[in-house]
Amino acid sequence: MRHNLLFIAICLGVFLSSCQSHQAEQVTKKIQYDVNIKSPNPNYDWWIQNISGPQREAFVRMILQGALDGKYQAYDYFYKPISKNHVAQILFDTIHKEVREKNPPYELKDTLIVNRITWKNIERLRFMEEWSVNPKNLSFTKKVVGIAPVAKISDASGNIRWQPLFWIFPDKDYLKKMNQNVNLNP
Repeated sequence: MRHNLLFIAICLGVFLSSCQSHQAEQVTKKIQYDVNIKSPNPNYDWWIQNISGPQREAFVRMILQGALDGKYQAYDYFYKPISKNHVAQILFDTIHKEVREKNPPYELKDTLIVNRITWKNIERLRFMEEWSVNPKNLSFTKKVVGIAPVAKISDASGNIRWQPLFWIFPDKDYLKKMNQNVNLNP
């Protein structure tokens, strides 16, 4: 009987120690980065910094339409909720530019250029994630806690800029932590 108890104790100890060695350790509670979803270089293999066209288009349309319809609650860059009407306003980029008339007296005229941002302008996604790692084999677990579509915009001078439009947080508990001013970066 004592041998059986000793054997069970040893097996239980081995089991518990093996479980502990497989537990993931948190690397970060919050990391944010941009991912190109449309390749910036046509010479790259199709899968490098790229989601193939139909899948990319469907995914981006799902995000934009979901925010426009109110299916997904959108948030501004300070993590405050915004209405679907505000999302619609964000998708119109207005640029002020002075334009000189082509004919005398060549006066300068104020001009507003309105560009509509569509799914075609979304070439990047900004992710906010939590990362964990298993120290035994370095396998990573990443949890997406926020996603923001990032539009490629040309300004009045032809300069390219990248404009994050809004956030969507699939994990409402994570958003509550952020709104309660919990320090997510120890």
